[in-house]
Amino acid sequence: MEVSAQRPGGARRVEPLLLALSLLTLVTGLVDAACYLGLGRVFTANMTGNVVLLAFGAARAQGLPVLAPTVSLVVFLVGAAAGGRLAASMAGPAGAKVPEPVRRRWVTVALLAELLLVALAAAVAAGLPVGGGGARRYVVIGLLAAALGLQNATVRRLAVPDVTTTVLTLTLTGLVADSWLAGGRSPRVGRRVAAVGLMFAGALVGALLLRVDVALPVLVAAVVVALAAVALRLKTEEPLPQAGA
Repeated sequence: MEVSAQRPGGARRVEPLLLALSLLTLVTGLVDAACYLGLGRVFTANMTGNVVLLAFGAARAQGLPVLAPTVSLVVFLVGAAAGGRLAASMAGPAGAKVPEPVRRRWVTVALLAELLLVALAAAVAAGLPVGGGGARRYVVIGLLAAALGLQNATVRRLAVPDVTTTVLTLTLTGLVADSWLAGGRSPRVGRRVAAVGLMFAGALVGALLLRVDVALPVLVAAVVVALAAVALRLKTEEPLPQAGA
């Protein structure tokens, strides 16, 4: 993901919004690794996977669960609704031009709310056995689903091209369909490749941390969300990308 731009003098500068979104892509890998591998075959960021898992569970295929993906899906939608409400109240109606200070303030509030939810999930997950945990397991799933729903609603409203932080299908399609192999010019190839790499890295690290404790990848995800909030406050000489830019 491209997190820097060329200054007139040739120097590079960090683009705070893209840096923050890059970190949130890493969070997705960490959280879904913790949930799918540690909390019993459920996603809290990837709702496409959840819908499919729910259908498999409803068909009683291979003992896949129904309750966990249902809880995740419903609470994710609640979090997305909250994220949409926050955007509307702080940034105005969709499509409206948002001044940079207002945009920064809105996204920072969204990130702090997500941080709170992920940190609470890490605290509740402490000591949970892999694949178990009873009612506490569903509390963790719900908290993380709410956090990622909020994140998705915020990122969707920002509408930065090829940066969704949770879904890679369109990113991978664009990477190939717009490449020289297909007669294209490979626009934003660095951003696309980095998004795939970051999610892969997050999932890999999450799976490794899960060997120690279910709460550990969630705790690391909370730290990364905090870093994203800090990154957003970095100084920049140019306005953040507008929706559709």
